[in-house]
Amino acid sequence: MGILIIRVVFVVLCSTIGYFLAPLGLANLVGMGFGFILSLIVIALDIKVRKLPVKVLIGSLIGFLVGIALASLVIAILGGMEFSFVGDYFVRLLLLGGLGYLGLVVGAQKGEWLDLRNIKAAFKERGVIERYKVLDTSVIIDGRIADVCETGFIDGSLIVPQFILRELQRVADSSDSLKRNRGRRGLDILQRIKKQAHINVQISELDFPNIKEVDLKLIEVTKHLGGKIVTNDFNLNKIAQLRGIEVMNINELANALKPVVLPGEMMRVFIIKEGKEPSQGVAYLDDGTMVVVDNARKAIGKTIKVVVTSVLQTTAGKMIFGKYEPESIEVPREH
Repeated sequence: MGILIIRVVFVVLCSTIGYFLAPLGLANLVGMGFGFILSLIVIALDIKVRKLPVKVLIGSLIGFLVGIALASLVIAILGGMEFSFVGDYFVRLLLLGGLGYLGLVVGAQKGEWLDLRNIKAAFKERGVIERYKVLDTSVIIDGRIADVCETGFIDGSLIVPQFILRELQRVADSSDSLKRNRGRRGLDILQRIKKQAHINVQISELDFPNIKEVDLKLIEVTKHLGGKIVTNDFNLNKIAQLRGIEVMNINELANALKPVVLPGEMMRVFIIKEGKEPSQGVAYLDDGTMVVVDNARKAIGKTIKVVVTSVLQTTAGKMIFGKYEPESIEVPREH
């Protein structure tokens, strides 16, 4: 609302100045119209510039300054020459405008080559490059990222794009109670992370209106920031890796931290249900790992000792296969 008021005041001011100054000898009303159109052009440029990545803006500025400097050099060289057929003023205007525009366009296109992390590192005492970590919706709602931050394994700056916040807000306002609770949980998780002293949570206004899919927007934001994506979404993980973006997957971290179990080891598990095969029973470890036990169907509802026969690691997690020896002691589960 505030920016809208500022823009309205700017349009009125430009129109008023145009009316009273009447540039180039034009009538007052024509001058006011000229000022009005000029103000709209400036506002349109302002809206467009706000959506551009920082690299493009810096590249454009550098290119424009180089173009103006080159034009000034050419004007100085041609200063002693006469251009009676067009006039000296026209030649200068043409060179400044043409080379300035050329530098602006080339700088905008080549701005992608800029590495802002190296520029930032030049102003740091030890030249430490900070790698931003960009959060996606799934990892925020999941909530484990807050626990990881509290342990100190993640520090520095966490980036939350504005469109991710909007998506969380839409989920939190959903008519479906399950979605609504998940959305509100995500917002609470962000507040929890923000309260941690060693974590700097930043809201990024960087957006790509021409890209509709949130995952692709997230990849582009991460690419421009030179950071990493933090997620537990399998598809986003694969797409980001194909695009050359580093990914920190919470699920992979959880799997890596699970206790290592080797074939031949003994373990105690509580059989809760039958398996797919006639004699199988199924148990779960405290971390959620499924344990499939042969000869354990009759031991449902009991804690038994099993021998690990094999371990299967998949993208979804780890599965342990074991065998129940009938002579092992059966212990009823304590309630």
